[in-house]
Amino acid sequence: MSENCQDTLRCDPQDLQQAMSIHTRKITDSCRDKDCIEDLRVYLTKGSQALLDTSANAKVRCAELLYTYIDVEPVAFDRNHYCIDVTFYYRVLADATIGTARPAALYGLAVFTKRAVLCGEDSAAHIFRSDTRLCAADGATRYRANAPTAVVEVLDPMVLSSKVREICEEKCREETTLQIPVAIREMFDDDLVLAGERRRLFVTLGQFSIVRLERDAQLIVPVLDYAIPTKECCDAAGCTEDPCEMFSRIPFPAQQFAPTGCDVGCATPSDTDGYRTCSCRND
Repeated sequence: MSENCQDTLRCDPQDLQQAMSIHTRKITDSCRDKDCIEDLRVYLTKGSQALLDTSANAKVRCAELLYTYIDVEPVAFDRNHYCIDVTFYYRVLADATIGTARPAALYGLAVFTKRAVLCGEDSAAHIFRSDTRLCAADGATRYRANAPTAVVEVLDPMVLSSKVREICEEKCREETTLQIPVAIREMFDDDLVLAGERRRLFVTLGQFSIVRLERDAQLIVPVLDYAIPTKECCDAAGCTEDPCEMFSRIPFPAQQFAPTGCDVGCATPSDTDGYRTCSCRND
């Protein structure tokens, strides 16, 4: 190829060494959301619920996204569009004030579900892979073999507010049965209280997310050359190197020296990442 050709998109196709067929995922449609999830109920563990029932007040410290369940179903009136139901599971950590003693840590589970409708394009091809396993005898695997793949990117939520309500304030509300996957239950070291409590903890969260639909695609792309790594492997035993040399390559963390203000909580404004989340663990 000519050495003067710097922009590969404008080079003469005759200069290309060859064309290669690749398999990738084509994004058919996508959307972004900034959800303000108000008064989301927190299902506390048994020990935490007992503390809340005897506490004077409680305040949520932070929330951590544990898992996201995604379900894709075709829209009945438009075969090119699909309905994506997304369920988010959060671990919520709070502090309860009991008398004059040090605040006690409470933690539990919060669940939020949202829906998006995106164009997934139409495909008559059924795609199976070598790791495909039949999930049911009624052909559920074949039914989903030509559906697009939904991808959800989401940040840990920001805690905006929280409140505690007496159960008498909620007696007129219809009770619903929450189905919690076993894997989510096992992330807590105690059983979750789903009903029968005297007081309830509610939290308002702010969450940023991106939802997209993808389909498998085969493309022909030009090949300039095979990618050869430029980084050399360390050939010393244990891959040791001069610690001072390694330290000299670390950028100076100037932002960490900047004052963060008095309102330092689970989410702190930042110039680079928008906000910073804290570690939500029951330590």
